[in-house]
Amino acid sequence: MERIVTGNQMKCFDQYTIEKMEIPSLVLMERAGLSVFEAIKKEGFPLEKVLILCGTGNNGADGVVLARLLHLAGYHTDVCILGKPENFTKEMQKQINIGKNYGISFVKSYCISEYTVIVDAIFGVGLSREIAGNLKEIIQELQDFHGKIVAVDIPSGICSHTGKVLGCAVKADLTVTFGYQKVGICLYPGADYAGKILVADIGVYNDPNLLFQPEIYTYTKNDLKRIQRKQDGNKGNFGKILLIAGSKSIFGAAYLSGMAAMRTGAGMLKICTHKENKLLFSCFPEAMLLCYEDQEDITQELLESFRWADVIGIGPGIGLDKQAQKLLDTVLFYGKKPLVIDADAIGMLREREEALKNYPKEVIITPHLGEFSRLTGISIEKWKENPIKITQEIAKTLSVVLVCKDARTIISNGNERIYLNLSGNDGMASAGSGDVLTGIILSFLAQGKAAQEAACLGVYLHGMAGDMAAEKKGRAAMLARDLIEAAGQILDEV
Repeated sequence: MERIVTGNQMKCFDQYTIEKMEIPSLVLMERAGLSVFEAIKKEGFPLEKVLILCGTGNNGADGVVLARLLHLAGYHTDVCILGKPENFTKEMQKQINIGKNYGISFVKSYCISEYTVIVDAIFGVGLSREIAGNLKEIIQELQDFHGKIVAVDIPSGICSHTGKVLGCAVKADLTVTFGYQKVGICLYPGADYAGKILVADIGVYNDPNLLFQPEIYTYTKNDLKRIQRKQDGNKGNFGKILLIAGSKSIFGAAYLSGMAAMRTGAGMLKICTHKENKLLFSCFPEAMLLCYEDQEDITQELLESFRWADVIGIGPGIGLDKQAQKLLDTVLFYGKKPLVIDADAIGMLREREEALKNYPKEVIITPHLGEFSRLTGISIEKWKENPIKITQEIAKTLSVVLVCKDARTIISNGNERIYLNLSGNDGMASAGSGDVLTGIILSFLAQGKAAQEAACLGVYLHGMAGDMAAEKKGRAAMLARDLIEAAGQILDEV
């Protein structure tokens, strides 16, 4: 598990390190500059001639430190300071004085075509206003640069807590960020502007008990070790899933979701689907079936299945007709087991919010942004302005674990801990991918994970499977079924 922070949180960590731990700010700057120096050498960037663009604040001071290190290593390095001396922080002025003592080159003007690498040390994580005027022209000019661009901590022009472009922004090949990843370079479009991201430890105090809310975190491959199978277990130990999925004209959603659940460790699976799908499930003999015909009332059979199951999933491919609504109402009023709601079932939750809030067990809902907007009345554009806060608020309002699916999926159960997923790729934006995710989350829920953890582990593994599938098949060619195979391989590896 790794922490991700907003710009304001990072400033608090810096301040605590300097004031309470008594580490001088110049020491942190020295380590910041050194970390960028080591990163650009390791990445093999062409350092024949380097231009460092510095603002007047402490981000600019980091840039001057880098210039000194490059100069001492024998690289031709120019520094251009974009701002007036009266706006220098005391650290910036100190670094300029040191740089002059060492004989580094400060220039008033430059021609970008002369340089092989440009370093962006203009604005740090504290930027909150839109960039305009001369600075905007300078940043826009970098769009024509054909060499490598390196951003110090965060690309200038990216909002550190939303990823929004503030008027214009530097598009970097590499961002060396300090202490922790910043929310702004994890969310899009900021992630696209950051390029490759390297996190450098510069000595900022990182006691896990020093928390600033909200606490934002992400998973790494090591977290999948939490999914352990008992060597002396049996199929009952690994959970029994009732999956209500598919309809008269849709079979694939039920198959993909059910197969994903079984391939990621679930012990037993019963699929409730339309009778038309019965023959098609001959290719899936591991699943039990509960079939219904048009307008058939299967309430009694569902009640029996609720008693049998450890967890319930509903939604993939069930449609929006009266029969589908009846199935959802039966689940909401009589289910009484941990529940995952996806796809079509989310589309029917409007005006069923009270039943959702009163459900006696944990509920996970997994909307893509279109479904989220229809459920909440919040536009996609509005959500993207502050996705973490809005996801948190809606999860609390609905009393659910909310999985907002996007290029960067965000998960919240309404408390102060927010999960931000960094695995996955655009090749997963294809039919059936969401059905696979539902099956994986159901599997982990059935295996005894709490709803928040099941959702986070499921989303992370789903994204990792997408990355593996992309390597094998190519992002344009990969299919949802490829995610299932890859997910099983990844679990076996860990």
